Amino acid sequence: MVSVGKITTLFSFFYFFTKIVAFSQIISGAEQIDKYINLLTNKNIAIITNHTGLVSGVHIVDTLLSLNIKVEKIFCPEHGFRGVADAGQNIENSKDIKTGIPIVSLYGSKKKPSKDDLKEIDILLFDLQDVGVRYYTYISTLHYVMESAAENQKPLIVLDRPNPNGFYIDGPVLDTSLRSFVGMHPIPIVYGMTIGELSKMINGEKWLKDKNLCYLTVIECLNYTHDCKYELPVPPSPNLPNMASVYLYPSLGFFEGTVISAGRGTQYPFQIYGHPLLNEHTFTFTPESMEGAGSPKFKNIKCYGEDLRNTQIAKGESNEIELSFLVNAFKSLNMPDFFNSYFKFLAGDKSLQKQIEEGVDIKLIKESWKADIEIFKQKREKYLIYK
Repeated sequence: MVSVGKITTLFSFFYFFTKIVAFSQIISGAEQIDKYINLLTNKNIAIITNHTGLVSGVHIVDTLLSLNIKVEKIFCPEHGFRGVADAGQNIENSKDIKTGIPIVSLYGSKKKPSKDDLKEIDILLFDLQDVGVRYYTYISTLHYVMESAAENQKPLIVLDRPNPNGFYIDGPVLDTSLRSFVGMHPIPIVYGMTIGELSKMINGEKWLKDKNLCYLTVIECLNYTHDCKYELPVPPSPNLPNMASVYLYPSLGFFEGTVISAGRGTQYPFQIYGHPLLNEHTFTFTPESMEGAGSPKFKNIKCYGEDLRNTQIAKGESNEIELSFLVNAFKSLNMPDFFNSYFKFLAGDKSLQKQIEEGVDIKLIKESWKADIEIFKQKREKYLIYK
């Protein structure tokens, strides 16, 4: 006779195995051309995309053109259409070398498609690979595209993609008085939603200007759940080159608002951190000018710090933001200008800097986030496509 314990073990193994199989067969919205091709036929299309917009390894623009879809305009987010520009670098309008299609930048002099941009456009298509972190600006671009689509009565199709950090929720919920391009919505830093789910929430919660509604269609992923550990097929931006950086980004992104380097200008951005005066550490690195980091913090200056590439969080085995990196660096440097004015916008919270400066225990800091996170989770539930 087979014991209950063995049955439970076998069931657990079968469940785990079937989930692995399902996870290995995740199909993005863009890959399911049959679900949206009829919506594009004989229409003038504008697409919001960059190098991450791939369909079976082929760029979505090339894919659509091969199907005789009229792609009239490309809009690109931060880092540009090819995804190699520095963070914060203004992106100029241009033309795609391969196709000659005009490229309009949504990161620079303007963040939002204008009425003139959409004058000859029938429908908008959005295909960007997000990383599920509030201060990663692709979701701010989504917001402005939705706003423009609503104002100009243009339908928007979002081709959904999995969220590589979609398996947990953590961080302070944005105080809307700190709204900026690195935080536009009252959501936690790690919000556990795909870009398709978030677009539904933006509409449903009426977060667009004047509470307008965008005529929205989401092409859903297949075989994806929020338990998935989805590995990105291409780096989403130049300073998130691998999955370790994607997993560490929610914790190390805070350093952009401090005197600490998060490794820009090295081969390991958002996998290490340091400062020239953290010399109690033995790990060292020297930032240099390179593609995607033309003028990194502490360029050509030796920094001391920590290498986080082999940590649990870098392997995707943690389900929370790790504040100890920030707190320990602050305590070690003990300098009055550790934080800059950008920090509060990244945190989306007026309390975190003060809590760290006053030495509040990390557990108590995280406890102060819980009530708002629970309210967010209740709102989030009705917009979830994947469980």
